[in-house]
Amino acid sequence: MNGLLCYCRPGFEPELAGELTERAAHAGLHGYARTQRNEAYVLFVCEDPAALSARLPWRSLIFARQKLVLLAELRGIDPRDRITPVLAALSELPPEQRVRYGDVWVEHPDSDTAKPLAGLARSFGNALRPALRKAGLLTDKPQPRLPRLHLCFLDGDHVLLAQADPADSAPWPLGIPRLKLLSDAPSRSALKLEEALMTLLTPEERERLLRPGMRAADLGAAPGGWTWVLTREHLHVTSVDNGPLREHVLDTGLVEHLRADGFHWKPEKPLDWMVCDMVEQPRRVAERMGEWIAQGWCKHAIFNLKLPMKKRWDETRLCLDLFQERAGRPLLIRAKQLYHDREEITVFATPA
Repeated sequence: MNGLLCYCRPGFEPELAGELTERAAHAGLHGYARTQRNEAYVLFVCEDPAALSARLPWRSLIFARQKLVLLAELRGIDPRDRITPVLAALSELPPEQRVRYGDVWVEHPDSDTAKPLAGLARSFGNALRPALRKAGLLTDKPQPRLPRLHLCFLDGDHVLLAQADPADSAPWPLGIPRLKLLSDAPSRSALKLEEALMTLLTPEERERLLRPGMRAADLGAAPGGWTWVLTREHLHVTSVDNGPLREHVLDTGLVEHLRADGFHWKPEKPLDWMVCDMVEQPRRVAERMGEWIAQGWCKHAIFNLKLPMKKRWDETRLCLDLFQERAGRPLLIRAKQLYHDREEITVFATPA
């Protein structure tokens, strides 16, 4: 079976399936999605997965935590010897797919039914690595520039084999960055902005676009989680909210707290950044964020769009189109449902 294997948040399989189906059609590479609700992954079956993967960069996919090219599906594996069928499947790949891997990750979907497989995945990975090296299929030490082999256990006798391009895939197992909530973080929402900066911006973009001394606005800032993250990057922040901020956030000396409605406030001078995590209708937020760009009030923006319970892929497309239309200028837009998001997506926008 040829196709792509993509991980997602449990319950958002229909949104990821809809996104892959529509974007594949636009690329002229048709296929179909195979998934079930709450499985936390989607298989998109197509004739040329390598070509489709190239047309759908990982950072451009909204509902995919991880994007992999499927190599094989193994069912009915004997629990007494899972290594032999894996090696056999890899040896039977077409010549153009046979490579030496720089690393191997053994995983399971991030679903309630698959999480008990974590122990199996860990122990099997430890047994598989020396067997792969003996067969000449894995380097002695991790080589991050070489393709990465993924094994995704769906059950004890059911595993998917897939391959990742390290330059075009999430650099974390399961596509989930392991972030720790520090004791002085004002709220758990700080993790959302930290993850957004890691996921939506490349390392080069973070270095170029987040420089000490830049000026930013945080709309709907209370209690100060996103403001706190920006101050850790040494940005000067105007925090706009009628609610209070944590005292230690103000004590940084980098924050001005304005008690105002973040949805209507505008800066007196153009800013480098605007961030926004207000609870509001997604279309209204998209329009307001577009106005910020159109008026030149900020250069770069990160904001959240709270999605409805139904037709979430349709609403996502509509809101992003509305934002681009209201901005009225060429933009690089990336959006992603982050691990620390729930019924929402996070959007990054910067001049094209």
